[in-house]
Amino acid sequence: DRLRWTPLAEDGQPIQAGQTVGRLEGPARKILGCERILLNLVGRLSGIATLTRQFVEAVAGTGAAIYDTRKTTPGWRRLEKYAVRCGGGRNHRSGLFDAILIKDNHLAFCQGQLRPAQAVHQARLYLRQIGRPDLPVEIEVDRLDQLEEVLPADPDLVLLDNMSPDELRQAVQCRNQMNPRVLLEASGGVRLETVREIAQTGVDRISVGALTHSAASLDLGLDWLP
Repeated sequence: DRLRWTPLAEDGQPIQAGQTVGRLEGPARKILGCERILLNLVGRLSGIATLTRQFVEAVAGTGAAIYDTRKTTPGWRRLEKYAVRCGGGRNHRSGLFDAILIKDNHLAFCQGQLRPAQAVHQARLYLRQIGRPDLPVEIEVDRLDQLEEVLPADPDLVLLDNMSPDELRQAVQCRNQMNPRVLLEASGGVRLETVREIAQTGVDRISVGALTHSAASLDLGLDWLP
């Protein structure tokens, strides 16, 4: 009376149209009862893995890595981030517990009383106080003068938000001169058509919200065999 699932393809393995990826055996009533749930789940995650692979292949040879974001389906984050890894991408932070990302809204909330560089120092101090100095500190900037200000504060990463390719190249040059240890992450409106140009600017990583919020589900079907 139990269902038995036999995978015929490995996670992350490229598949072809018409290829069988698994076999489900068991009572007809139970198979029909879970058919749509199974197809929705596998199709959604396969679509994310497929789109991720397209982005990864688009930047091949540039040295830039493709990262996801927290723009995931509620309740599905762990699964969707796993699908990104299956597609060859890498995971950004999973929540507010495994990294600090200082965004523009955080600084705006301080009403000008805390400069970006000061925010980095405060984040470091907080992590030491809670016994987690190993966690990375990242700060978001959208102008080159902001980047110049935060680099001496030695964040682990700087997120370059919605910068043009020319601005990204200038940001990389600035980083190389002022603090080569800091990693640069490009983000904001990244599309498959533009990601290689972004990668060629010399940034270390590119975060792509579309991997999880805009991926189309893979067209999968369940065929009954006697």
